[in-house]
Amino acid sequence: MKTRILSGLIMLPLLVILYLGGYVLLAACFVIGIMGVREFYSGFEKMGVKPSFIIGCLSAAALYVINLLAEKYEWYMLWFFGVVVVSLLYLFNIDHRKLEDAMATVTGVFYVVFFSFHVTLVEQSGPYGIMVWLIVITAFGTDIMAYFSGYLLGKHKLCPSISPKKTVEGSVGGILGSVVLSGVFGYIFMPEALIHCLVIGALGGIISQLGDLTASIFKRKMGIKDYGNLIPGHGGILDRFDSVLFTGPMVYYYIMLVIGYMP
Repeated sequence: MKTRILSGLIMLPLLVILYLGGYVLLAACFVIGIMGVREFYSGFEKMGVKPSFIIGCLSAAALYVINLLAEKYEWYMLWFFGVVVVSLLYLFNIDHRKLEDAMATVTGVFYVVFFSFHVTLVEQSGPYGIMVWLIVITAFGTDIMAYFSGYLLGKHKLCPSISPKKTVEGSVGGILGSVVLSGVFGYIFMPEALIHCLVIGALGGIISQLGDLTASIFKRKMGIKDYGNLIPGHGGILDRFDSVLFTGPMVYYYIMLVIGYMP
């Protein structure tokens, strides 16, 4: 319990960054992407796989430069193409590289760098930029409510082979908590989009847990308990932001495809 409270206090500066938005948030997302992909690759290295951190850094830098300078979305498609090609060229040192090295490299770029990049995209989505808060509310709100619901009511295991401590009751409590918190946010700050906030809360409550479980699967396969030890009680950057990697894209594509805003 104490470690979770301490972890929450450490996360407070990130809420300030979210409030400031703009270039501050963009820079923070870039740094988190770099730190996260480093942790992700370190997990693979413990398995004897050698992804390229240099490619990961260059890919992240190119993505954020495109966001700052490019006006056409075709540049993002070029980025996708470039990441895959460069990751495959990494195999050309055939005597010292394995197929897993390239696959881990490209997976890290898309899973950590590209997914986290959506936080910036949401903040840049014009009149719906304020919905960037829903990424945090659904991700962290679900985690907190699931923890307490599971602690008080949990009896039935959710995915014991993946995460033994998670329960069905905790999962349901996390989803309900996300809906309530998102609804309160919508009622106060976006009453005209209250229904959308409630829907995002429900979707976020589900997909944030899928993100958490996905990260747990990676860690089990890598043979590690945490990605790092940066945050007391929560391990590394990825241990804290694993659910954000899924809720960020979900909120962005909900805005684009359901609400219908186009930049």
